[in-house]
Amino acid sequence: MEKIKNLKTYKGCLIIVDMVNGFIKEGVLHDEEIAKIIPRIIELIKEAKKEGKLIVFVKDTHTKDSAEFERFGETEHCLKDTLESQVVEALRQYEMEEDTISIEKNSTSFMEAPDFRELMEHEQEMNDFDVVGCCTDICVINGTIGLANYLDQWNRRHTIRVHEDAIATYGEANRQNYVDAAKLLMEQQGIQLVKKK
Repeated sequence: MEKIKNLKTYKGCLIIVDMVNGFIKEGVLHDEEIAKIIPRIIELIKEAKKEGKLIVFVKDTHTKDSAEFERFGETEHCLKDTLESQVVEALRQYEMEEDTISIEKNSTSFMEAPDFRELMEHEQEMNDFDVVGCCTDICVINGTIGLANYLDQWNRRHTIRVHEDAIATYGEANRQNYVDAAKLLMEQQGIQLVKKK
């Protein structure tokens, strides 16, 4: 991945998980309510830029034969090269800016994306992370705990913050027990849950 090869050294990173059309605008898993977190995400992008942090857009991107579809049943979504796998329009301008990269993932954990692992291997000094996006109880928790485990494996002292006012999940009113469980598990793993004061 050419963009990763040309990276400078970063101390911090803002990870924006799955803010794509397939979860917000169209498709079997979309929920327009998720868009309510976009203004806070934009604030956090601007703050991260001022602080000289890297910004990473993680985009759910699948092929027709994705094993995930079988596991979750009738949930074909975010196919590669479709509108569903693209960042929502309100955030697209930020995806194109300097100190920003985009990474595609084919699982519910951004830590398993080969390009994200390459990023982590390249950025040995980057140990301060902010995480936002969707879905709280699936891709946010899986990626964040995976990241914490990876950093522990290599004895990299780290801080991971999940911004409660910048995460959401589809059908949240009917999935509150999963959302609550996800937050509890992240806290148990030493991940900080924070929100704007």
